[in-house]
Amino acid sequence: MGLSEVGMHAWEKQIAAGKAIRTNLARTDQGHWEPPADRPDPIDLLGESNRGRRADLIPIRYGRMLSSPLAFLRGAASLMASDLGSAPTTGIEVQVCGDCHLMNFGGYATPERNLLFDVNDFDETFRAPWEWDLKRLVTSFVLAGRSNRINEEESQLAAIACARSYRQHLRNYSRRTPLEVWYERLGMDRLSEMVPDLTSKKQRAKLASFSHKHLVAHHFPNIITTAAGSPRFVDQPPLFFHIEDEEEQRRLLEAIEDYHASLPEDRRFLLSRYRLVDVAVKVVGVGSVGTHCYVALFVSELDDVLILQVKEARHSVLEPYCHQALCDNQGQRVVMGQRLMQSASDLFLSWARSRHGLDFYVRQLRDMKFSIPVEGFTAVQLHRYGQACGWALARAHAKGGDAGRISGYLGKGDVFDQAMGFFARAYADQTERDHEALQKAVHSGRAQAIKEAN
Repeated sequence: MGLSEVGMHAWEKQIAAGKAIRTNLARTDQGHWEPPADRPDPIDLLGESNRGRRADLIPIRYGRMLSSPLAFLRGAASLMASDLGSAPTTGIEVQVCGDCHLMNFGGYATPERNLLFDVNDFDETFRAPWEWDLKRLVTSFVLAGRSNRINEEESQLAAIACARSYRQHLRNYSRRTPLEVWYERLGMDRLSEMVPDLTSKKQRAKLASFSHKHLVAHHFPNIITTAAGSPRFVDQPPLFFHIEDEEEQRRLLEAIEDYHASLPEDRRFLLSRYRLVDVAVKVVGVGSVGTHCYVALFVSELDDVLILQVKEARHSVLEPYCHQALCDNQGQRVVMGQRLMQSASDLFLSWARSRHGLDFYVRQLRDMKFSIPVEGFTAVQLHRYGQACGWALARAHAKGGDAGRISGYLGKGDVFDQAMGFFARAYADQTERDHEALQKAVHSGRAQAIKEAN
């Protein structure tokens, strides 16, 4: 399809406008990172981010963050948001992920049961400067390289490859119509062709086994049992357990009721074919540990199982550094951001608010979701995975932002790519220092941590 003659003229104006921004912020300047003298204490900022969380789970959060500097980065989105929020930007805003690191990309099923590769975490999504996502992403590649004992030069090259892929694919998307970008898909088959050694033979066989008949993959054998003839969750404390507090359980049931009403009519009818039989607390991730996160078990008349994740949506860590949010309900903010960025979204994705003021978003648990096993990656695999993530992020930003102006700023050469390589190493060093600060805080008793058994 492509752009018309008029469209090409408009595109050239966007490119020129983006190029002009270099006068105020040189691309090489984007590669600099030096902590300001008045930088907040990282442990104090982490403590502030714990407000409203379940106090009994905070030590687990810190325990997970202590496992490596990369895990620390995953749990410290608020800290990096504070750092980026004080740095100069191009002023071009898009819908960003807000917690963009290489572990927040992966495979998932569309409602049509096609398996896609895309960004898959949106708790912090917001309208914000595009470079914040990319800087966080490239930093995670250097940290992943260090965790895998890949030498520093190769780790930096993976970050540069990610930035280069982002720049090149964004320029391609900037020349396409909004509908063409909206329809774009990055399937797992295309990813496997681009990165043939990304997964093991066992993992490739698992991908190949997914089909239209796997509506609820594997029926969650580890978390469901049968009691009195009805499915029920299996308690696995402290990470998976039933709710003992009646008030908390009532709040959750109210939220599920509100969620049901927020669904489109056809999805509401589909959900009505299932009955709710059990609910439980489920601890997930790193940065989300301690937030109110639940799972709800539904069963149809034909004994088909549906599990929904009901996850608390707090204010984005980016909000203090950006314009006012478009959505008052934080669950709606997450859902709308996900729909703007992803190629396709979960059939049951929607939001809720309990009558006690907590906001939630709801989606299926797992449902053919597939994480890329970055632990143990070789330098070549990390490099290629950087290309894949850069591509996926470019498509997401083009769908919800001004790809033309960003592309004009980035240009055709590798100046910006190299700058991202320098930034990634510098901020990875900062993350390691902050990780060490948490270790010292735990050792001194300033913070409590629980390390889980492997």
